[in-house]
Amino acid sequence: MSAARRIGVDLGGTKIEALVLDERGGELFRKRVPAPRGSYQATLESVAALVREAGEGTVGVGIPGAISPATGLVKNANSTHLIGHPFKQDLERAIGREVRMMNDANCFALSEAVDGAGAGAEVVFGVILGTGVGGGVVVRGEVLTGVNAIAGEWGHNPLPLPTPEDLPLRECYCRRRGCIEAYLSGPSLARDHELATGERIAPESIAARGHEATMARYEERLARALGTVINLIDPDVVVLGGGLSNVKRLYDNVPRIWGRYIFSDVVATRLLPPVHGDSSGVRGAAWLWGGPPRRG
Repeated sequence: MSAARRIGVDLGGTKIEALVLDERGGELFRKRVPAPRGSYQATLESVAALVREAGEGTVGVGIPGAISPATGLVKNANSTHLIGHPFKQDLERAIGREVRMMNDANCFALSEAVDGAGAGAEVVFGVILGTGVGGGVVVRGEVLTGVNAIAGEWGHNPLPLPTPEDLPLRECYCRRRGCIEAYLSGPSLARDHELATGERIAPESIAARGHEATMARYEERLARALGTVINLIDPDVVVLGGGLSNVKRLYDNVPRIWGRYIFSDVVATRLLPPVHGDSSGVRGAAWLWGGPPRRG
């Protein structure tokens, strides 16, 4: 096996992507396939087939959940067919190699901290704003996972300081009410717009079409939610990922608001778009086996 070749796999709700990086981050292989819906066995077989096609190398996988330190089984996955299964062990058996597996938001944060928007920063908080809302923390180039493997899971904290516009508290797939994910995911943005206007459109179209009131509500909620994160971990950089990271106005408007909620006279934290776009998570999965020397 060539340790210089690092295979990364990003297991998403709608697609599975694999790539191979060399030791400097150069791309040697890339392929995307549709993700099987609702079938654990089909998902396992699809990931194993992609790894085999990618060839020799170390294998890192980002999943939309976490591996429980207590049981070794998948937990907290919004792809619920993975929950309760020994996905890491089953994949290792299927491909005959050791696998490093981590939450996809952690992989995104690692990618952007290694050679992306947060390269050289001491503390990077990576945010996923897509079908779900996730987060990951990287400190001096190392992912912070935590004793419960939930570090960075800001999406399932309550939305801070609910206003009348936020009530009644919205139900989340995790069966709690008022989660950040229930307000800031892509589908939640579309639902918020529909509730306010009766118009049903895709979340990425809301900003593009200039729906100011809907976007102002979203930006204020995002500022509240990130303000709490900044108060807790005080990152140098917050990097946005997921489909809503393409909304350019967020990078100007949210930092103008979040100072109201941050316990500091000056906020030096930067809000940045990802350097590697929607490929960042799969790069981070590859870097679970170690990245190039840090810059800065």
